[in-house]
Amino acid sequence: MRKQQLILISAGIILLAGLFFFGKTVDPDKTEPVAAQPATNMPSVLTTEQVISKFKENLSPLQIQKLAQLENAVVRGDVRDQQIHVFHQLASYWSDTLKHREIGAYYAGEAAKLENSEKSLTFAAHLLLDDMMSSSDPSMQRWMATQAKEMFDKALTINPNNDSSKIGIGVCYMFGNISGNPMQGILAIKEIADKNPDNMYAQMMLGLGGIQSGQYDKAIERFLTVVKKQPDNIEAILNLAGAYERTGDKTNAIRWYEASLNFVQIPEARKEIQDRIKSLQ
Repeated sequence: MRKQQLILISAGIILLAGLFFFGKTVDPDKTEPVAAQPATNMPSVLTTEQVISKFKENLSPLQIQKLAQLENAVVRGDVRDQQIHVFHQLASYWSDTLKHREIGAYYAGEAAKLENSEKSLTFAAHLLLDDMMSSSDPSMQRWMATQAKEMFDKALTINPNNDSSKIGIGVCYMFGNISGNPMQGILAIKEIADKNPDNMYAQMMLGLGGIQSGQYDKAIERFLTVVKKQPDNIEAILNLAGAYERTGDKTNAIRWYEASLNFVQIPEARKEIQDRIKSLQ
């Protein structure tokens, strides 16, 4: 399975829970699609220092001491390879020991910049996108999107033809609160989808963008394209069911919620879906 699919699945179930299982229902008579509107209240801009300091607040003295040693080693390191090594150590410590993957991804990206590695840059950027999509904090979303976009931009200087990186930047604009005009991201991804309709990553993101902007009919088209090519794509199936529900099409909503049960094994999630089906019958 491609990495983008893993990212979508891991973040997507969380998004779906918020949007469809626990969110506000939409009156079927009020589902006329609306275009994405420029944001009027942008979230605050957090610096990397502020983000790291915030996460340090709940660490133990020993953990703080360990981080200080690594951070000081970066400052003292005059040799590029030494700095790369310490950044990797920081990435591993934040991700594996402290369980703050977003900070680990940031440091992995710092190492990748010095390595000038397209693969490492995009890997770290997609980790940030994963956490960005599942975050409920607009300021943190903006920080993660800003960091991810910087990594994707760097990757594109190495390989200007990487459509995945271009889509990643579009996702930053669509869901990361870094621009007052999310259409900037949608149009960039649409250009890739028009050029290559088989790019399922682009189709999925456009589908999610359709939900975000209330254009449920367009979202349905995108998700249908995905499930036709990837009939086991659980996120596409659940989003398709939810989009049909938002348009008032209960028959198709039930059909796709029932289809999702073939792939959802978590008891709590199955019960939520089954309850959703009953509410629509």
